[in-house]
Amino acid sequence: TSSPQFIIDGATRLDLRQGKLNDCWLLSTIASLSMHRFLLNKVMPEGQSFQDGYKGCFIFCFWQYGQWEEVRIDDLLPTQNNSLIYLSSPERHEFWSSLLEKAYAKLKGGYRALDMGFPHEAMVDMTGGVAEVLNISSLPRDLPAFFRHLLAKGALINCANCQGPLEQRDELGIMFRHAYSLTAVEEVETTHGTKDLVRLLNPWGNTEWEGPWSDLKGPEWMTVSMEEQNRLDRVKREDGEFWMSVSDFRQHFEMIEVCHLTNALSKPGSSVRPWCCVMHHGNWVPNNTNPQYYFTLSEVDSGTANSHRTCSFVLSLMQKYQRRRGVNLAIALHIYPLRNHFVYTYHGSNSKGQGFTVVLRGSLPPGRYIIISSTAEANQQGAFLLRVLTEQGNAATRDVPLRGFRLVYDVDVMHGGVSPDGLTPLCSVLAGSEKYLVLEHCKSLVVLMDVSLKSNVMSATCHVYLSVTCHVYLSVTCIVVDDLIMQLVGLRYTEPDLTISYPGFLYLLMKLESMTRKGGLSTYFIHYK
Repeated sequence: TSSPQFIIDGATRLDLRQGKLNDCWLLSTIASLSMHRFLLNKVMPEGQSFQDGYKGCFIFCFWQYGQWEEVRIDDLLPTQNNSLIYLSSPERHEFWSSLLEKAYAKLKGGYRALDMGFPHEAMVDMTGGVAEVLNISSLPRDLPAFFRHLLAKGALINCANCQGPLEQRDELGIMFRHAYSLTAVEEVETTHGTKDLVRLLNPWGNTEWEGPWSDLKGPEWMTVSMEEQNRLDRVKREDGEFWMSVSDFRQHFEMIEVCHLTNALSKPGSSVRPWCCVMHHGNWVPNNTNPQYYFTLSEVDSGTANSHRTCSFVLSLMQKYQRRRGVNLAIALHIYPLRNHFVYTYHGSNSKGQGFTVVLRGSLPPGRYIIISSTAEANQQGAFLLRVLTEQGNAATRDVPLRGFRLVYDVDVMHGGVSPDGLTPLCSVLAGSEKYLVLEHCKSLVVLMDVSLKSNVMSATCHVYLSVTCHVYLSVTCIVVDDLIMQLVGLRYTEPDLTISYPGFLYLLMKLESMTRKGGLSTYFIHYK
């Protein structure tokens, strides 16, 4: 008899047997990974076996909130009547899939945590990609082109029919509420012209589509040359992998789950061009403004018409550690251009029943944009991970959070030059007990900014013009601080009702400007008049 195997045999076709758990969603993810050996090796580090260096334990790696975490397990697998209870392989001495399932169960809190789930959650944990769920009815009319674009970027795609009884077949062999992997899209040459087909994989390794273009009962293959069939690697057996027309795919499947891969997961020398990714870790803090970030789009997508010069992007806002606490906040993402007139506005949100992540995919003209993450309810607390995915050559800016933008104030008018819906500029919190400056305020400002200690107003960076009316006009653009500074601002400068008086606001600006000169903060075009 052969020795027990840990690492998958590259020459052996993937076949998995689902055990007593309803975890076909996990099987479909493993099936997708098995087609990308470099991804599988990320989850199952090489050099482990039951022979050389065997110590009775194995190491698996899963992506958790921006980093890969090791999970160590022993090789004891649950059995009943000398048979494995959960996931297994038809090969008696192959155990890598069973051990992978056990490691993932340990990560999630036990085997029962794997009973019913969603493929996109497992795909994120096993690739570090960004996953989104899409209704097929909402996809573009040119579905083959849409799928080709995703697959060309290395995306993993799963699909399912969410109607009917769990894992029961319809009249043509498609199983209800069962996860399949979409592995290819091809334009096939027939004697009657071309036909667009999609290739699907049932992770069970059996139970296939029995309609047009099926492996065993599809007369349509008689119109395709053997050379073309060989190009498609068509096989005449029930192995779980099959072809079907795009029109039949639309009729028999309801939703897809797409996992976008990033450049950190790209295979060396591969023609696949995944997304560039920048990560931002942040927090929602009660009684504080929503975290703001910015990114720059400069490279127009290749192949787009001149009349539609846009840049594609994907944003992912993920709540951190909330699942373990049993708390799921309603969260949202907003995008605004960083300029005076806000024309393009993108919003994306979840509900408390739609998961812990919001994904926003779209395209915008070249420019600089503000990203704002928010909770639906005020004064909620939580940690998050924001990921910004852009096309190759159009990388997002890896800068600290943006905490301001162009505001214009006049002591007599007190108005904001920019106040787009959804943003929280400082002008919205300017109230407080003191509305105007008096002579003592002006003297304090002069002393604060008189770095030469000569009481020379003109030597300071900020020019405060004293007059009989104590009129002050200033313009501020982009002071960048982190969450700690914002919390300190709230403690030091706000009044009991969380507003800031106008003198307090000026003191705050002077202090921030002083800190930037000493290297404590980043600043962009700070200018006072």
